[in-house]
Amino acid sequence: MSRFVLITPNADFDGRLRQAVAGGLQGGVQTFFTNVVPAGPYDLLAQLNQEQPEVLILGPDLPIEDALRLATVLDVQVPNLMVLLASEPDPALILPAMRAGVRDVLSPSAEPNQLRVLLERACQSFANRHRGDQQGSVENQKGAVIGVFSPKGGVGKTTVATNLAIGLGQLAPMSVVLVDLDLQFGDVASGLYLNPETTVTDAVSPAASQDTLVLKTFLTVHPAGIYALCAPASPVEADFITPEQITRLLEQLADEFQYVVVDTAPGLPEVGLAAMEMCTDLVWVSGMDIPSVRGLRSGMEVLKQLDILPEGRHVVLNMADPKCGLTVQDIESTIGVPVDVSVPRSRTVTLSTNRGTPVLLDAKKDPAAKGLSQLVERVSSNSRANGPRSSHRRVLV
Repeated sequence: MSRFVLITPNADFDGRLRQAVAGGLQGGVQTFFTNVVPAGPYDLLAQLNQEQPEVLILGPDLPIEDALRLATVLDVQVPNLMVLLASEPDPALILPAMRAGVRDVLSPSAEPNQLRVLLERACQSFANRHRGDQQGSVENQKGAVIGVFSPKGGVGKTTVATNLAIGLGQLAPMSVVLVDLDLQFGDVASGLYLNPETTVTDAVSPAASQDTLVLKTFLTVHPAGIYALCAPASPVEADFITPEQITRLLEQLADEFQYVVVDTAPGLPEVGLAAMEMCTDLVWVSGMDIPSVRGLRSGMEVLKQLDILPEGRHVVLNMADPKCGLTVQDIESTIGVPVDVSVPRSRTVTLSTNRGTPVLLDAKKDPAAKGLSQLVERVSSNSRANGPRSSHRRVLV
């Protein structure tokens, strides 16, 4: 069985791809030297003796429309297959490619070492999906829904949510969607420097709720390889979005993505509570000040009384400063649970937020980035798709 299948008339690209595989990847490459795209998965599998590869590379020098049409069909009928597109980098191509289910876009001139990195990433995504299938239940096949919550505003909740989504996207490219459920004043679009044409309002429309393929066309693509579903352009639109619509939306997204990150509004609005009922993990964000710590304690108590606390819990102390008059022990004593991740105060985070470039993309060596990376690792290892949840560990500031 060939682990990688390439369809292209370009012999030079085939040579570099084979060098990439020979340089450290297991499995073989089967190449079809043609510019004719198979009509569908059955035509493709017939040429492969009904054996399914892990990664299919389309192009270069294939008709783009035909390649995207095949990718769309494969995304529905053979969802475990990782489809890559080799084409000249064009911003106008990225969105239709991701909507078609393409997992990555490769430069036709990429060197073997660059191709190897992208192939390794695709193989890892294949392994993650295959492992989910082997778990044998519909529930386990669903993606993790991770809510980022704080009763108080101004604690950096959206900064945590955007960086968490970016970090998970680096682990699972094109398998992460960030949903902004601060429906009146959400900042995900500005935090990612996006100008979305569609928003949550479109995503909960009857057409989208009945057809996931329609829903995916309303997602906005970020260059880092994640999707975003941004808040409505007008706060007035929030009044027309119901908790039932949000429940259905998150159900659909969890069926399609490995990770669904939800940036909730401050407080406990009905839409936020509906989202929390869908969450497999909840990231609690607190600043290092008495009002936000007390607010977090109250929020935890309310959710406990409502019996909608998800199993996965990750307490993040954001903008941590040992000179502020509080200690981690003070905070833990107040909220009654351990602090899991500490993100130190950093000017770099403020600058990255103002530029719309998450710190995990822009300044990975910054101390705050290290704390955010720890959160990404913790959430990914604790998600239901990756096995048992780890225990809480005390952090020091």
